[in-house]
Amino acid sequence: MNKASSLSTILKIEQIIHTIRGQRVILDSDLARIYGVPTKALNQAVKRNADRFPSDFAFQLTHQKATIVLRSQFVTSKEARNRSQSVTGSQKHRDPKYRPNAFTEHGALMAANVLRSARAVEMSVFVVRAFVRLRQWPANYSELSQRLDEMEKKYDAQFKIVFDAIRQLMIPPAPKKKEIGFLVKEARAVYAARKRTK
Repeated sequence: MNKASSLSTILKIEQIIHTIRGQRVILDSDLARIYGVPTKALNQAVKRNADRFPSDFAFQLTHQKATIVLRSQFVTSKEARNRSQSVTGSQKHRDPKYRPNAFTEHGALMAANVLRSARAVEMSVFVVRAFVRLRQWPANYSELSQRLDEMEKKYDAQFKIVFDAIRQLMIPPAPKKKEIGFLVKEARAVYAARKRTK
């Protein structure tokens, strides 16, 4: 595989890596698709080798979390129809009574070892590289911030506006907080004021 297609594969895998319980994970159906096996076969192999998959390698999602992740993934796949179906796809055909397993970087690598197929071994390299690239992002961010500080000291005040603008672009967006409870939006009531009589 040449360097361009290798990077393309890694970028596609990055798109299906989720952050759940503070860990970056890939869902069983996506991992199975990458490794070229049915999801059921992957999960059976994991079940047969349960001692190789401690909770920091793989865990099962709750129904609520699975619904949220699968819904967001389905929306993403609808928005990006031109992406390769060999790596990404919707979860709409998954049986809802089976909760998906989520694999961390180590769990994905262990799954390739358990499956023992040539494709799984080949693709596990790309999966690990995708996890590594995502892990390096904070390091790249701090390195960029440090370089910006050095440039700001080097150049005079006329560039301060430019540096401030760049810093604003570097700030990651704040996560949206979900409102809790039952919310009803009603039209505002209009009250007529009575005129006072003297």
